[in-house]
Amino acid sequence: MALTIGVDVGGTKIAYGVVGDDGAIIERGLRHSPAGSPEKMALTIADAVTELAARHEVEAVGIGAAGFVDETRSVIRFAPNLAWREEPLREKVGELVGLPVVVENDANAMAWGEYRFGAGRGESHVVCVTVGTGIGGGIVLGGELYRGRWGMGAELGHMQAVPGGRACGCGNSGCWERYASGSSLLMEAKDNAQADPEGAEHLLRLGGSVEGIQGEHVTEAARLGDRAALAAFESLAGWLAQGLADMAAVLDPGCFIIGGGVSGAADLFVDRVREEFAARLTGRGHRPLAEIRVAEMGPSAGLVGAGDLARLR
Repeated sequence: MALTIGVDVGGTKIAYGVVGDDGAIIERGLRHSPAGSPEKMALTIADAVTELAARHEVEAVGIGAAGFVDETRSVIRFAPNLAWREEPLREKVGELVGLPVVVENDANAMAWGEYRFGAGRGESHVVCVTVGTGIGGGIVLGGELYRGRWGMGAELGHMQAVPGGRACGCGNSGCWERYASGSSLLMEAKDNAQADPEGAEHLLRLGGSVEGIQGEHVTEAARLGDRAALAAFESLAGWLAQGLADMAAVLDPGCFIIGGGVSGAADLFVDRVREEFAARLTGRGHRPLAEIRVAEMGPSAGLVGAGDLARLR
């Protein structure tokens, strides 16, 4: 069995593991992410790879990183939560470990992992939407990862949903992730609790105040029947469905996969997303409906996807 090493780099931690060609993780590890130093980051990644390569015969390394990765899958142009700016990560790590290295956007790696070994199995056209603090995404068309001309495609969260709408950290306003992410879910729940304290009994008890409400409180309160929390999930479902319908009009995928942290509460909103998607789809009634599935691989998808993509270098 051909083995690779997959690395999933985030703002606080680096997950890494040996990945078999069947998607199984043979051995894994976790390290602190030195997000403020590109040099320390490369050294930490290389040290993790060297640790595993000493115990396993591996052929290549795939690194999934949060940021804009260039068309050659080697340079990280920009990472909003890390200190990478025009960072030649493939070259740096490759020189340190003596193995072929491929760098990919972390959401692309996650999407590839789900396509190959998770909820996307059996489909050739897949759009993966990661719903967390913001919205990320990855697109597989005809069995190929779609990256765009410059390697920066599938930034799904930054489609403009509301012209002149809420300000976004990307520098624009009205982006989809400002209405359909975990952050927007929390904001909506707080607004609902402020406007309707009687309907936010559980939310306010869990948070102690409107200001004290956290994301996990919204999910817990919704499961207890809290009116304000349920309304926030209803709003989230509507915004997600609209975005998926818009993407279906352009890409016509066989399925959408919803992943990310908010997917842990999928039982509270995914059925509603499916209903609203069917109602908002252009040409509805005269075309097949794409399936809307929940991601299956959890936090392992990015690591596995990066390792598998290393085989396609």
